[in-house]
Amino acid sequence: MRKLLSLFICTLIFLLVPQVSAASPVIRITAPMHQTFTGEFRNDDLVEKLTPSGQYGQLVFRPIEKNRTWVIDPAFIDEVLVMTSTYTLASGAEPSGVDIAFDWLVQLKKVSADNDVIALAYGNPDVQLAKRLAPSELRSYYSFGKERLQLALGREVRSEPDGGWSIGNSGLNNDLRRSYTESRKALTKLSQVVDSSELVMMRARLAQLLSPSLNKDSRKYFSYSASNTVKDLVNKLRINSGKYQITTSSVELPVTVINEFDVDVTVDVSMVPVSTRVKVDSFKNILIPAGSKRQLGMAVDVVAPGQTVVSATITDNEGDEVVPPAMLTLNSTVIDPKVTWFTTGAAILVLLAGVAQSVRRVRRRGK
Repeated sequence: MRKLLSLFICTLIFLLVPQVSAASPVIRITAPMHQTFTGEFRNDDLVEKLTPSGQYGQLVFRPIEKNRTWVIDPAFIDEVLVMTSTYTLASGAEPSGVDIAFDWLVQLKKVSADNDVIALAYGNPDVQLAKRLAPSELRSYYSFGKERLQLALGREVRSEPDGGWSIGNSGLNNDLRRSYTESRKALTKLSQVVDSSELVMMRARLAQLLSPSLNKDSRKYFSYSASNTVKDLVNKLRINSGKYQITTSSVELPVTVINEFDVDVTVDVSMVPVSTRVKVDSFKNILIPAGSKRQLGMAVDVVAPGQTVVSATITDNEGDEVVPPAMLTLNSTVIDPKVTWFTTGAAILVLLAGVAQSVRRVRRRGK
């Protein structure tokens, strides 16, 4: 009787508990990047691959099944989303993939609706390489990837950084790794004062440079695109360099700060002369409205005549540099009144000494 009861319980457990041994099929949707960092597509090759008979079309144009797991690179889905509206090609040719991209995306939503969907880190970077180069940024790639994929599919998805879903190794060489690091650091500094969706997206897209999917030519091509685009982005917040001629001992010089981002920015501006010829003032809590420029009045006191340079640096409220400094060249042809008094006094003393010496000579001759 006990044996029969045990057999019944085991059978019941077997029927109620899901069978973990029968793993669900995994469909991976990852691809090398196609869109440059300025927004254009390198070419229109992706269109053919999104058709029902194409590489990525075959993954989604299939019968619906419940027992599936989808592992998706959110950056690839973002590229397809861009293609569903007006997109441009780097060559200037007319793009042809709007309808095909739209149909592919609709089919992906339909075929995966009842399945588990796992979001890879945005851009599908080589996880081990990303951990070495920027572990904190990798966490952002995961969270941003989940957010973007949920937005694109209109449903909840999972993110499993420790799930082992990311595979492959990047072939990025040391020079391109340094380029990635420089771009990442530049954007990290800028993000201390600029809260812009444009900046957030650019930081996330750098992860695509670490993707195992890129071949040698693409790694170089897109790394170059990223480097130039980041430089242009950093240059959106800047101080205009300039040359000034000073003819008075104290003066207020105009310094222009430019903000081309679509959000207001509040910064400090540090003014540091490279010599002691002049004394200058810095600025705190300067608000520059979105898409505008603001002129500051830099107070300058001349200590000694001649040429000197003032380093004008935009910083955050901790005093950390946000963008590269501008150089302000000051050429002074005046002397500080204190210096004038000192030199005049010295001249008078020399004159009096000369007069006294002349008087002594006259007296000696009179004797």
